[in-house]
Amino acid sequence: MQLLRDILDKQVVDREQVKIGKVDGLVAELRQGKPPRLVAVELGSIALARRLGARPGRWTVQLAAKVSGKRQARPHRIAWNKVRDIGVDIEFDIDVRRTKILAWQRWLRNHVVGRIPGA
Repeated sequence: MQLLRDILDKQVVDREQVKIGKVDGLVAELRQGKPPRLVAVELGSIALARRLGARPGRWTVQLAAKVSGKRQARPHRIAWNKVRDIGVDIEFDIDVRRTKILAWQRWLRNHVVGRIPGA
C-alpha cells in the first residue's frame, strides 16, 4: 500500500456511513531499526494547512485557537487501529456523534446558517 496515494485525501466515514471529512494528514511512529508504523490519521483545517507549509500551519492553529477560545488547537485524530475497511472511502469503527470532529460544522449551522432567512 502506498500511503500517500491510497490514504491521503480519501473520504472518511464512520460505522454508520456518515461522512466525516477527508484524510488531511498521517501520523507515523518512528521505530529504531524498523519501518515507520502508521498510528493515526488527521482531519481538519489545521492538518490541511500544515501540508502547505509551516507558516500556514501556524496561522491556522492560531486562528482555530482564537475562534474556539482554547489556548492550543489541534487537528482531529482517529487511531489507525479503528479502521474497518479501505475501499472507495475509509471506514472507521467510530460514531462521529460521540466525537468533537463535527463540532465546528454544528456551530456554523446553529449560529450562522440557521440565521440566514430561508435557510
